[in-house]
Amino acid sequence: MSSTDRGTATANTPETTHGAGGTRAWATRLVVVGIVLSALNLRPAITSLGALLEEVRDGLGMSGSVAGLLTSVPPLCFAVFGVTAPRLARRFGPATVVCAGMVAITAGLLIRPYTGSTAGFLAASALALMGIAVSNVLMPVIVKRWFPDRVGPMTGLYSMALAMGTSLAAATTVPLTDALGGGWRPGLAVWAVLAAAAVLPWLLLVRDRGTASAQRSQPEPAAVHAAQEQPAQSAPLRITRSRTAWALAVFFGLQATAAYITMGWMPQIFRDAGVPAGTAGVLLAVTMAMGVPLAFVIPRVATRLPHQGPIVLVLGVCGLAGYAGLYLAPVGGAWAWAVLLGVSNCAFPLALTMVGMRARSGAGVAQLSAFAQSTGYLISIPGPLLVGVLYQHSGGWGLPIALMSGLMVPQILVGFLAGRNRTVEDEAAAR
Repeated sequence: MSSTDRGTATANTPETTHGAGGTRAWATRLVVVGIVLSALNLRPAITSLGALLEEVRDGLGMSGSVAGLLTSVPPLCFAVFGVTAPRLARRFGPATVVCAGMVAITAGLLIRPYTGSTAGFLAASALALMGIAVSNVLMPVIVKRWFPDRVGPMTGLYSMALAMGTSLAAATTVPLTDALGGGWRPGLAVWAVLAAAAVLPWLLLVRDRGTASAQRSQPEPAAVHAAQEQPAQSAPLRITRSRTAWALAVFFGLQATAAYITMGWMPQIFRDAGVPAGTAGVLLAVTMAMGVPLAFVIPRVATRLPHQGPIVLVLGVCGLAGYAGLYLAPVGGAWAWAVLLGVSNCAFPLALTMVGMRARSGAGVAQLSAFAQSTGYLISIPGPLLVGVLYQHSGGWGLPIALMSGLMVPQILVGFLAGRNRTVEDEAAAR
């Protein structure tokens, strides 16, 4: 019997990927590998640039304002391209779209250092960021569909891998650049190798149409009943009617603002204070590395709480303390501030976890993820750019740090609203 015939004969049973339990288990393991490798590649395009921003500015003749624009490109691309992810996933399947995203990241990272102009650098960066954008949106969808009874642990694993990739790029870009001859171009291009490795598991999953179709329609055994119920939700969810969706979008936007300011500018803050470039990169790596254990712990804790507001408050207070330290003693307490800001940046895995908790179905998660991330990244666009402008025109970091601190207060407030125990489906239907 062919795999397709077997899958038809045993529809809605636990072993339905190709009709065999072994194949199903193999595909599930491949999804886990794909999630981890993809997550490792969702930030090196940004943090590797942050570690070499001064060299890139000098090499391409960028002003401070243009460099600020460069640090605003990631959220802009995430907002513009992320909103297309659910539609692409419905047409081609989530695995196919993520596979294409990894290819785009590989090509963009390989091309951008050698374009020879600021415009070309921005365009190639946008290509890589486009791949990151669709993968950002679809990771919670894939987790919800394949592991609906393990949203917290799987979101934690994904977030932990994302934090590892972020910190790895921050810590090793400068040493890699030195090892490759000291030029910033190969130091940035080398990250295309890691992105290329992430293409393989998704390529295997979508290699034949049967596996791709099974991924879209057949979840883990615990989710079979939920998947059978999902087709009944044929009417599109009016996501903009949900106050929780808006609160989550604003929370996502403000935490993204803080994260991209940190990734784009924190090494420069330390370098301007007299910290060597290599040490500044390691400090950024410490900030990002804090997300490795916490990104695994926080989603698990969040899924056990009826209200995630207390976690939002703790993370926000750590951020405010870190910003105060950067202003008062950027060198003397550098390691402490890096740790505190790293804890604060764990608002990202918390936001992803709340996306999975605030919707009941896979379709609802897809819409909420696209809305919250696209709207949130749109909100975050002005932040890094404004930091660059304030830095250039004030000649110091006082005003930029005041801006970062001021934005943390509304982040805490909307995070409390987003953390309430309710679903967007119920709110949208009630209005």
